[in-house]
Formats: sequence, structure tokens, C-alpha cells
Amino acid sequence: MVVERDQDIPSSRVPIIDLSNPDQELVARAVVKASEEWGVFQLINHGITTELIQRLHDVGRRFFELSEAEKKDVAKLDDSREGYARRYTLDLEKRIGTVDQLFHNVWPPSAVNYSYWPKNPQDYREVNEEYTRQVKMLSEKIMEWLSVGLGLRREAINEVVGGEYLLNVNYYPPCPHPDVIEGLDAHTDISGLTLLLTNEIPGLQVFKDDQWIDVEYIPFAVIVNISDQILRISNGKYKSVLHKTTVDKEKTRMSWAVLVRPTNDMVVGPFTELIGDDPPKFKSMVYKDYIYRKVRNLPFVDLDS
Repeated sequence: MVVERDQDIPSSRVPIIDLSNPDQELVARAVVKASEEWGVFQLINHGITTELIQRLHDVGRRFFELSEAEKKDVAKLDDSREGYARRYTLDLEKRIGTVDQLFHNVWPPSAVNYSYWPKNPQDYREVNEEYTRQVKMLSEKIMEWLSVGLGLRREAINEVVGGEYLLNVNYYPPCPHPDVIEGLDAHTDISGLTLLLTNEIPGLQVFKDDQWIDVEYIPFAVIVNISDQILRISNGKYKSVLHKTTVDKEKTRMSWAVLVRPTNDMVVGPFTELIGDDPPKFKSMVYKDYIYRKVRNLPFVDLDS
């Protein structure tokens, strides 16, 4: 089944791309087009097995259902991005709901610190290592298509933004006030590329054409967000999608995001092959400096054109 077609995708529906289509050139064009127009798309028949996704969901859910004391065995330290922590606590006045998060690096092996990986459930590591292997292959294929879409070598984007893979598991418990409370605020991802799985509770929204659009829940689909670093290296050809999350009154929502990102010392800026007579839209920056400015809400207008 070919879900993505060049002419007849409704303008208010996030593109859905079937990777089982034997015409891989058509698939590649669909990925490029969605990245240019939306900055987000959904992949079906992507090669990651349903059984593995179900196991990933299961070990993640079982971890977050542990007692707070058990979860704190992998607690985030003040000077670390990795570990378990409560990001937000329900606050009606600030319109934020409870969000618990678990972060840990999953690739390359030199960046992995297993002290931040849950020991309970016992099969957590096995499942996540296999998922990492499969999602890495998928992400590299996406980056190949995006590189070719820019007229570059297939490896070009991966060489810049594919240095590390970070897993972020989000846990949104039921919220009594979903009409006034949001999950995560509107943001673009700081990474290069984000590959996202969710449980059966929808809640992701993306911003396009001056409106928020619900991302349709498709069982076992992988949602792909183009993020800030691919926006910058493509000189703005590919969009970094603005998105946020909602909460549910009765059910727990979960998501598993793999952030594909440059190493901290990688210099990221528009590919020189994309720069013509006009100056680049973005100036090159060391990735860790970009993170520093963005997390502190420092402006980029003094750096970018």
C-alpha cells in the first residue's frame, strides 16, 4: 500500500510515508517534500518489528510504574543530561501538567553510561539495545535521502548530525484538567533529527499554516521530526517543526524519542555547496554553544543573518 502520494495529501494531515513501496525513488522524494513543507512525517512499514516496539513499550511502562524510590536508582544528577527526573509537577496557575522523563545515551558505545539505564525490568537493556540498532539503520536511511535531496553525498548529513543518539522517554500521567493543561510547551528539537514512538494515547500537535494540527495516531508508526541542526545545515530548506504535547484526563500517555544529534564539539552550519551569491541564513556554531544559548533562551539574531 502506498499511503504517500505527490498530489493528494490533505493540507491539514501530517504526511504518511510507506517505506514498503518498491519505488524507493518515490519514497525518497516524499521524505524530502515532507521535510521541506512540514518538517515532520510518519513512517509505516519501516522495518522495525511490531514485536520489538511492543517490548520497548512494555519495559518503558514497567519502569515508570515502579515506586519513586526504585526509579531514583537511575536519578538524574545536577550536572548530567542523563537519568530519571520529574520535569514538571501539576500547576494549574502555570498551566502545566506532571511530566516524568528518562534520558540516556544509546549510541555510540563510548557515550553509553549504563548506570543511567534501568536495571528493572531486567530485559530493559536487551530491548533498548536492539531497538537502538534498528532505529539507527532507519535514521541513516532518512539522512541519506535528505542528503541526496540537497544534491550532496549520501553520507553528508549523517557525518555532521549523526554523532550521538539519546533516548528520551516521556511519561504523562492522567491529568484532571486537560482542557487547560499542556504536556510539553511548544518547541523545536535542539537535535538534528528525532524519531518518535508513542503509546495508543494521541497527544502530539505540530504547527503549520498558523494552526495547531493533531498528529494522527497510527499503531507502530515512527514519527520523524526534522530538528534545528538539519534546518541549519540545509540553510533553511528543511523545516524544524514546532510542536507541543497534550495530556489525557483518564489515561497515561507515553512517548519514546530518539534524538540524533552532533557531538558537542561538532561545528554545525550550512553546507558550503548550498551557498550561492547570497549569504548563508545561519552562521556556523559549535553544537555545545548552540545548546547553551537555546536552553537559556538567548537570542540568535546577533549570530544569524
